[in-house]
Amino acid sequence: MREQNQTKESPLAARLRPETLSEVVGQQHILGEDKLLPRAIRADKLTSLIFYGPPGTGKTTLAQVIAHTTSAEFMQINATSAGKKDMEAVVAKAKDNAGMYGKRTILFIDEIHRFNKGQQDYLLPFVEDGTVILIGATTESPYFEVNGALLSRSLIFELFPLSADDIATLLERAVTDEKKGMGSYHAVLEEDAKAFLADAANGDARNALNAIELGVLTTERSEDGLIHITKEVAAECIQKRVVKYDKTGDNHYDTISAFIKSMRGSDPQAALYYLAKMIYAGEDIKFIARRIMICASEDVGMADPNAIVVAAAATEIVERVGLPEARIPLAEAAVYVATAPKSNASYLGIDAALDYVKNNPTGPVPRHLQNIHADSHGMEREQGYLYAHDFPGHYVKQQYLPDGMEGVTFFTPGENGYEKQIQSYMDWIKEAGKE
Repeated sequence: MREQNQTKESPLAARLRPETLSEVVGQQHILGEDKLLPRAIRADKLTSLIFYGPPGTGKTTLAQVIAHTTSAEFMQINATSAGKKDMEAVVAKAKDNAGMYGKRTILFIDEIHRFNKGQQDYLLPFVEDGTVILIGATTESPYFEVNGALLSRSLIFELFPLSADDIATLLERAVTDEKKGMGSYHAVLEEDAKAFLADAANGDARNALNAIELGVLTTERSEDGLIHITKEVAAECIQKRVVKYDKTGDNHYDTISAFIKSMRGSDPQAALYYLAKMIYAGEDIKFIARRIMICASEDVGMADPNAIVVAAAATEIVERVGLPEARIPLAEAAVYVATAPKSNASYLGIDAALDYVKNNPTGPVPRHLQNIHADSHGMEREQGYLYAHDFPGHYVKQQYLPDGMEGVTFFTPGENGYEKQIQSYMDWIKEAGKE
């Protein structure tokens, strides 16, 4: 009775979970008819699996489908609350199933990335000898969060955010299905409301289903006796667009990478979009400012030396004023860097110099460039240094690199922005040195 009541009172997203593969919406890159996973599920010949993807994309749903189709014992734990005793109980049950009944055991671990190394190591021998077939679900990249030995014994399937069409299909199912959905409420989901929810859910089916459930349960019936879910009702229920962003996970690194590449690629529109996404999601504004400074020096460089000045000024302002005002200097710096001429000549130059120093013996500093020293008698020795400002054009030819390094080049100016002037000056120096 408790299980029946729990099922009846559970959220719509849980009640509407598919029980067969034919009911699953989306993820056709792994669920198409000719794909490995559906064939293995139908044949009941599963090996250990790890489902990896954002929330609301169907990881737990696929595990539930497997639970309804397999002849194996299906057991489930959540890594956020499970301890070693829970795993020991599962292993003991699995051994009994195998020894007494010749039955396999599938263990589904939700949020498997929450298990520490010791907990994952405990499972390894039982996965390896087939005592349990592991199915893990994680929102984080398993390549970083899951034991390498477990990974090598598992098939990894990446799930992607659902398309707006997929979510629209689920919403339609939610309001019409009388057995598991809300069909008995006789609600009408208007097309513009459906399109709005499908888009605003941002690929998360659970978010869309929670919104439609709230809308149906809280909206008064119209004179025709139906509950009309309009776009205004939908907007009220979902409140605001969900931003896929985890400050410690993949979305964090993907978004900051896109932000930097947009500035490097001279696209201020994209740079502002990713900046807004990070600010909206609560990213550390000092972290954002530091990335702008790095991009200004690495990707703009001497093509526009003011870029690093603007970025540094924005960083100082951000530290002093904070949000919401800090969004403005951050935007100014991001746009400046994105629209500045680009050059990585300085970046390549210092890396080339570091590589040279690492792989070659370092010669002594030419004597005429050394600090003025006194000899054993306390007299300053003659060095022969030529003071550039004493000569026409404030330039005089003399050796600066150590002996044996004549002609070595680390910095080569490009053709963009200020580096044109640098090249022109270097050409003048070259000619002046011939005189």
